[in-house]
Amino acid sequence: MSEDPATPRGESPIPAPAHPQRRREPLPSHRPKSAAEDPLAPERVRRIIASPSYRVAYQDADFLAGDDTRGERLMLDYLKTELALERHGVAQTIVVFGSTRICEPAEARRRRDEARAWLDEAGGPEAAPELAAKLAIADRIVARSRYYEVARDFCRLTAEADSIGAPPSSLVMTGGGPGIMEAANRGAFDAGAETIGLNIALPHEQYPNPYVTPELCFQFHYFALRKLHFLQRARALVAFPGGYGTFDELFEVLTLVQTRVMRPIPIILVGEEFWRGAVNFDFLVAEGVIDREDRELFWFAETAQEIHESLLAWERAARGAR
Repeated sequence: MSEDPATPRGESPIPAPAHPQRRREPLPSHRPKSAAEDPLAPERVRRIIASPSYRVAYQDADFLAGDDTRGERLMLDYLKTELALERHGVAQTIVVFGSTRICEPAEARRRRDEARAWLDEAGGPEAAPELAAKLAIADRIVARSRYYEVARDFCRLTAEADSIGAPPSSLVMTGGGPGIMEAANRGAFDAGAETIGLNIALPHEQYPNPYVTPELCFQFHYFALRKLHFLQRARALVAFPGGYGTFDELFEVLTLVQTRVMRPIPIILVGEEFWRGAVNFDFLVAEGVIDREDRELFWFAETAQEIHESLLAWERAARGAR
């Protein structure tokens, strides 16, 4: 075969692949117009580059925070967590709610002793009624701190039971904060299981509890998207004594199940004395504002073993009713 006369001897007819990032010669746009060509050009270019309009859209925080992009923010708030949960193979969750103020017993006693010392230093209840009220609350928290251990034991028990299968059938999910949420994440952590925390961005600084799996700790901007993720994979809801946040989440679930917008799941209220004192459900039935069957959407429990066994009993009954 004769040589191609257009190809010099010893030179390959196929050029080497171009470098994926670098060029041997810069393009004209790689150099800004110089002051030698136009004395005002460099300042004009600087102002153009500094303009918000020149920012790449996904790097423009002001643009993304605007009213017109709220839909995109809602989508991203949902999608980031959804994709991460899918990557980790999370199919079901045990959702645990409860007060951020109910800490572990040793810490509760330390805070009570501190409150008592402040009161004594101030001259007693008559001299400092506000400090006396704080001490009374601290005493109540000490009494409720046993629920920290119940939450921790229940979630350890759940994680250990799920570890028999591979992968685990459900992961403990909380709001990722302190108190009862910490106890729940900690119980799963004690068992060597992954555990999920869904934080919410608030105006003041906050921290997740240290027992959430780092790759499964998320921070939301929108409460609505956080609520969605709480319930999207929920196998059960376990609500410990708590305040506004706990009530918010509990009654959201009760309403969704009552209306059958959401399939029924086990809803367990831990601490019958607290819940009967906080909400008179029987009064709501008697007043006709809920039906008796709505009162049957949940039940009470006290111990970790009781929560675990009653959850499994409900699920067996649900399977048998299908």
